[in-house]
Amino acid sequence: MGHLGVNSEREYRLLQQRLDRNVTGAPDSPAFMKILRILFSPEDAALARRFPGRPMTLEALSQKLGIPQDELSDKITDMARRGLVLDVEHKGQRYAVLAPVIIGFFEFTFMRVRDELPIAELARLFEQYGTEDGRFVRSVFQGRTQLGRSLVREEALPEGDHTEILDWERASHLVKSATALAAGLCPCRHEKKHLGKACDKPLENCLSLNFGAESLVRNGIARPLTTDEAMRILAEAKDAGLAQTGDNVQRKAAFICNCCRCCCGMVRAIKEFDIRNAVATSNWIMEVDPAKCKGCGKCAKLCPLAAIHVNSLPKVSHPDSLPKVSHLREGIPGDRLTSESAPYPPEGVKPSGGGGVKPSGGGKVAVLDETLCLGCGVCYSACKFGAIAFKPRARRVLTPETMFDRMVAMAIERGKLADLLFDDPERLSHRALGRIVAVLEKSPPFKAAMAIRPLRSAFLNTIVKGAVQRAGELSEILT
Repeated sequence: MGHLGVNSEREYRLLQQRLDRNVTGAPDSPAFMKILRILFSPEDAALARRFPGRPMTLEALSQKLGIPQDELSDKITDMARRGLVLDVEHKGQRYAVLAPVIIGFFEFTFMRVRDELPIAELARLFEQYGTEDGRFVRSVFQGRTQLGRSLVREEALPEGDHTEILDWERASHLVKSATALAAGLCPCRHEKKHLGKACDKPLENCLSLNFGAESLVRNGIARPLTTDEAMRILAEAKDAGLAQTGDNVQRKAAFICNCCRCCCGMVRAIKEFDIRNAVATSNWIMEVDPAKCKGCGKCAKLCPLAAIHVNSLPKVSHPDSLPKVSHLREGIPGDRLTSESAPYPPEGVKPSGGGGVKPSGGGKVAVLDETLCLGCGVCYSACKFGAIAFKPRARRVLTPETMFDRMVAMAIERGKLADLLFDDPERLSHRALGRIVAVLEKSPPFKAAMAIRPLRSAFLNTIVKGAVQRAGELSEILT
């Protein structure tokens, strides 16, 4: 590959285009091209941009790339240890796929100390790429289906047989049922540390689960954990006021993040770019009992999205005299409506609770902007007066069953179904069929059909079934 030095710019450009075909995208940018040049050698780029968009066995990859298996295995090992390739082992077979940017080589770069890299420069470039014009952030978080979902604190949930709490809604169940567990540095706070902007929250609490943990441990990106150790990290994160954000799937979740309100990329997408569905909400929402609330503001201070405000109470004697505001439209992942205008509370903010307001004479009380509430439960732990409780949302939030369901839904929503189905641009048939599907999926009739829930569900299920079949035996550990 000695000729690559002459054509290195072309290889990096093709790699960027390859990464941009992922469902979360990677728009072109001078900052991003600099990131690629730091992380990938020209030879790496030439190899990586030929990787398919789905995991492929070492044998199949060897045939596709025309590289002997032993030689290719060594290259994959090297790139996996540097966080550029994901490799999974199952039933004696080794699978590999190019890591996306998110969740991928950004996290794998900052989940550990990297003395061999210009890590401060990478932190500056990733920060620039994520904030310079918003294209990358919007590429990652566009659409309804998201990578992460909020996990409510279980201690905040009401007790009783009438309340349905599913196993996959519990962070404790995700941890206790995992086949493997690992911990790495929080990549968001680690990146901010190199920018001199990190908060003082705990650093080593980025949890990987199941096949994700196995791969990261094998490649030295994270350290293995026992179940007790992982549960202790969860407890410490809660004590530090961090919100749990899990993999947005019901089965075989791959990660649980412990997110702060200042460094977390998902939280910043909501606060800085107003992408209010960047994290799918939990199935729960906070409510305040005004009779118990002291107006101390601790819940408002800790809320990751500043969705809680402390307002002065009007001089009223009964909650029915307060103006009503609209509720959330639910049943669509992360989708929220802006509340109607009302003289009190301010627009978009409604008093949550049913305990009655304080008598005439005023005082202060916490009020909630329901359009921002993640249902994470951080506020519940902050309140020492028993004024905060959590109730089920009016309609359940839709959570993809498996990573295949999530991936297909994201591809449909982002207009990348052609890239998902025909992910080998080197093959003439894939290029031709990809162009046809790309035209069809952007057509008004297709978009109209996808807006009809039964048609969308049937279509999605068919594509998911095909994706599972193509994954072969690997689907056993992914679903």
